[in-house]
Amino acid sequence: MSDDPVFDVAVVGAGAAGLAAALALARDGLRVALVGRHAPVADGRTVALLDGSVRLLTALGAWEAVAPAAAPLAELHLIDDTGSLFRPPPARFVAAEIGLDAFGWNVESARLVEALRACARACPGLSLIERDGAGGHVPGETAADLPLEGGGTLAARLIVAADGARSPLREAAGLPVRRWNYPQAALTTILSHACLHRDVSTEFHTRRGPFTLVPLPGGRRSSLVWVTGEGEAARLAALDDATLARAVERQAQAMLGRMAIDGPRGMVPMRGLLASPPVGPRLALIGEAAHVFPPIGAQGLNLGLRDAAALRDTVVEAVRAGRDPGSAAALSGFARGRGLDARLRTGAVDALNRSLLSGLLPVDALRGAGLLALSTIAPLRRAVMREGILPRLGTPSLMRA
Repeated sequence: MSDDPVFDVAVVGAGAAGLAAALALARDGLRVALVGRHAPVADGRTVALLDGSVRLLTALGAWEAVAPAAAPLAELHLIDDTGSLFRPPPARFVAAEIGLDAFGWNVESARLVEALRACARACPGLSLIERDGAGGHVPGETAADLPLEGGGTLAARLIVAADGARSPLREAAGLPVRRWNYPQAALTTILSHACLHRDVSTEFHTRRGPFTLVPLPGGRRSSLVWVTGEGEAARLAALDDATLARAVERQAQAMLGRMAIDGPRGMVPMRGLLASPPVGPRLALIGEAAHVFPPIGAQGLNLGLRDAAALRDTVVEAVRAGRDPGSAAALSGFARGRGLDARLRTGAVDALNRSLLSGLLPVDALRGAGLLALSTIAPLRRAVMREGILPRLGTPSLMRA
């Protein structure tokens, strides 16, 4: 174990959360290594980047490259299509009501990762290591050793696991994890359509899960996230493009006119995961290594980016105060704050999804009453919109207005 580690922080995992964490730390003069394969996958999946995430990407210098390929989400419409006796009228949320041009921006995931990669390649103090971590890390008194694929080790005062839902670092460290599954899957693809979306994201609540159309640039393209039963999702995925497009038109009640499939398809399992706590000896978990969400409510990656920004604040504060950034004391505040944020978001997404699947009249009544209250009580609606975009408590510095 090296007494003078080469790096202050080693981030393992080169997805969006890992790239953002490495950039946020390196821009403050820390010695940072980013370990992982730097190859985005063009699978047609998109991400709705909420306002706080856009602020972070702007601070990291990545937003300028992302913005031309992103579409604003100026309005969100929720439509109850469950057939419930307590069906509320459609709910409409407008970003301008809380002083924003848009709640967020929708962009293809591959474009986001490529923009962050370009920033990482140009960032002084950030070393890109095109290898995977080989198993777990070995924590010591002043640093941790990270074995690398193909041989050799890397020493850093803190190891950051951004290595995905099956995180080898988390598993090797033996951190406790709660896992759960839903009897659903999400079909994703990109659509072209005859009518303009007018920067409106529309979410239909059905008995099998949410069916969501999210704007893409150009006015006549949208991304689709269709959550439904596992068997039905498999059946839809097997359809030819023309037949699938007609099925989407029907489910969307023809609101965007005639549709065509305009990108690759994906299938996302509906599952959840929560690591508690999201830290271990000289180890911090971020992104899907710490929490996995079903693709509902645009929470997954936005929460991972908040992890990255919050970790930056924790590490920089420790280093400036002359403290060890990998110590249990330094990571305790990060663990509390990120654990609370993840639990709150997990609970909200889980409650919404299970309420749709329930079919019980009292549950339908509560959900309908909630949507009706949001539609008619302006102060409540504004408070919920603000909290949905970025929690007021513990907002990382790079995400603040």
